[in-house]
Amino acid sequence: MRRDFIKLCGLAGLGVAAPVSGVRAATKEPDAYEGPYFAVFNASGGWDTTYLMDPKGVGETNRLYKQGDILTEGAINFAPNAAHIDRAKEGNLSNEDFFKRYASELLVLNGLDYSVNNHAPCSRYMATGKLDSLAYPTFAALAAAAKGPECPLAFLTFGNYSNTGNIVPMARVPYLPTLGRIANADCVEGNPRSPYHEDFVNDRIEAALRRQSDVRASQVRLPRVEHAHSMLYAAQLNAKALQRVTPFINQKPPRERLAQQAEIALASFKAGVCVSANLSIGQFDSHANNDRDQMKLIPELLGGIDYMLRRAEELGIRDRLVIVMQSEMGRTPNYNKGEGKDHWSIGSMMFLGPGIKGNRVIGSTDEGQFLNPIDAKTLAIAKDPDKGLRVRPENVHQSLRDFAGIAEHEASLKFPFVIPEGKRLRGSLFG
Repeated sequence: MRRDFIKLCGLAGLGVAAPVSGVRAATKEPDAYEGPYFAVFNASGGWDTTYLMDPKGVGETNRLYKQGDILTEGAINFAPNAAHIDRAKEGNLSNEDFFKRYASELLVLNGLDYSVNNHAPCSRYMATGKLDSLAYPTFAALAAAAKGPECPLAFLTFGNYSNTGNIVPMARVPYLPTLGRIANADCVEGNPRSPYHEDFVNDRIEAALRRQSDVRASQVRLPRVEHAHSMLYAAQLNAKALQRVTPFINQKPPRERLAQQAEIALASFKAGVCVSANLSIGQFDSHANNDRDQMKLIPELLGGIDYMLRRAEELGIRDRLVIVMQSEMGRTPNYNKGEGKDHWSIGSMMFLGPGIKGNRVIGSTDEGQFLNPIDAKTLAIAKDPDKGLRVRPENVHQSLRDFAGIAEHEASLKFPFVIPEGKRLRGSLFG
């Protein structure tokens, strides 16, 4: 049975908690992780920020609104799009509705310098804060390793760049029924009403495994053998922990792809078996028909974020949920011959969650969509651009580590950012 469970985990891309070499890692069922939870939304391909949180109504930057049409909610300017999206499509959310609901909680960062504009390096840079290394983990993986490495589904990912740095297992659970099967591995097709064995049989299996594990712990064995035995015992403990997910699996799952990802992540968060999730939708790479594609995808992205926040409220974990919204690049401030926009190395991010001061915009871009450097201490636009800071992903990731309280954790120290003093943020982005 345990072998079948490990096999199922492998098929799902699920990492089972394993020990450090020579040491048995797990001796009891992992405690439920109670937050904070981190959800990173990726608009894969490169979103057009002029149709979101960095509106430009001048020249040929966009063809759907004018400068006088730009809307404001609190301190945040945003592009109007309600008239250009398919509002009848289930799950879609206009900019107007999104910013009306969440502007008071949102932190917007405009004028982020990606430095390059190719998909692979940009995706890696945005996910990890490190451009020139393939070894660094994503922020979501790092947070999972620092805050809940014993959680059976510590780091969930649904696509995009998801490197773990080998510090935490990566879990891929593509569908809610798959989550149910994993959560109830001792039941036929994951149905908790159809267990393979009676409870007393499972109790005897668990007791036998515990006795075997205790005996093996006192014996000197080769590291590989000890590792294999510990994996088996960890699978037993994690199987019990994963059963906590079952009550929170939505029996009427949504049809939208981001909402489905959100359901899997939220059920795992609520059950205390997950720390972070990397959510993603693609096709933002609008080299042709930019306006059509962006007006199709931006409402879907915002609708998915809105769904996660509303569902988190229903589950009682909204006050422990931190959301990061990002893309690996922006789009050019002009159209090509195919009515599309190409890659642009300046972009934006948005953040929302407990501890993040909302109704704020940090940074800006000029009419040509080039960034304006900021004062590293005050975060205001630098009076002397030559002495200002060009905010790059490593600056954001260092701030994220500080915000999450993991900057001094051994996992973070293993993957440091070497930022020259003159290019370091001296204030917090989030406070």
